[in-house]
Amino acid sequence: MALVVDASTALTWCFADEAPSNDPQVLKAVHDEGAVVPAVWPIEVVNGVLLGLRRQRLDQAEVARFLELLGGLNIRRDEAPLEHAFTAVLNTGVAHNLTAYDACYVELAQRLGLRLITSNRRMAEAARTVGISLYP
Repeated sequence: MALVVDASTALTWCFADEAPSNDPQVLKAVHDEGAVVPAVWPIEVVNGVLLGLRRQRLDQAEVARFLELLGGLNIRRDEAPLEHAFTAVLNTGVAHNLTAYDACYVELAQRLGLRLITSNRRMAEAARTVGISLYP
């Protein structure tokens, strides 16, 4: 069964200085089971990479390795219509005091009945509240 993976989790696979907080089993689970991400996910990931480059936490070789890693994973982007953001995502954000970005992940996991991978405390609390299983 696929997993919903938030961008901050994926970015831990890019930054060597976050390796101690990065469980290799998470990456293995995504590799083995595949992932579904909201449409905003690539932009969030790219933003994290750009910030890493600007802050000199990454170099071009590390970015290339990260992009190759992502390219080798079975990550499918959810293509919910734009109107969906104005309804379900907005309602999820209001109900759980989440940002629009975080509400996308919770709403997606709930809608598809998938487990969520996140280290975001508020997102995890919202997920548990609506019965979403967290990985691991």
